[in-house]
Amino acid sequence: MNKVVKNAWEAIQGIENGMTLMLGGFGLCGIPENCIKALSMTEIHGLICISNNAGIDEFGLGILLRKHQIRKMISSYVGENKEFERQLMSGELEVELIPQGTLAERIRAGGAGIPAFFVPAGYGTEVQGNKEVREYHGKMHILEEGMTADFAIVKAMVGDTHGNLIYNKTANNFNQAMATAGKITIAEVEKLVPFGTLDPNHIHTPGVYIQRIFQGENYEKKIEFVTTRNS
Repeated sequence: MNKVVKNAWEAIQGIENGMTLMLGGFGLCGIPENCIKALSMTEIHGLICISNNAGIDEFGLGILLRKHQIRKMISSYVGENKEFERQLMSGELEVELIPQGTLAERIRAGGAGIPAFFVPAGYGTEVQGNKEVREYHGKMHILEEGMTADFAIVKAMVGDTHGNLIYNKTANNFNQAMATAGKITIAEVEKLVPFGTLDPNHIHTPGVYIQRIFQGENYEKKIEFVTTRNS
């Protein structure tokens, strides 16, 4: 039951060119910094990355974008990354933009084994595309499919050696859902504790979903967009 690996480098073993990765977090909050850095030190490329956003130019997934390791981004919000914009406009990067709630539900559904569902968000827009449309209760809905990934990489505040995780506030966003939707799920944590230490009532992700866990280090926790005023 012990799922502990030594570090991020050991955790990402098995990730190969062209694989689909889910990476948790919201903005720069709760992102798996150590695993992203480890991936950036490899020659792995052609990745399909599912994440709420694409980081910023010098941090988060922006690091992988600059090395052209990502072939396609599936995201909801990408407005803070100039390199992302440049690659999109030049045709270097394939992008699928999804309404944020739909993205969250597609991930949750994939983790729950639900193949597809109908949702009103996106009807009548480019999001609709060629998707099946049905009317429910007088409102039009489009068919969206559940998402899974070859690897889901999440970040938690605390985890135990069996993989049980507790997230910290906003850092819960997308991490909890993604943890259930990977064929292999990697968890990096700020604090790793022995099994039995965590209160079962406080656990967000049960260890049954986690295959690898390690204690990360040197977290920068950068602010995505800083706004100041003159005093």
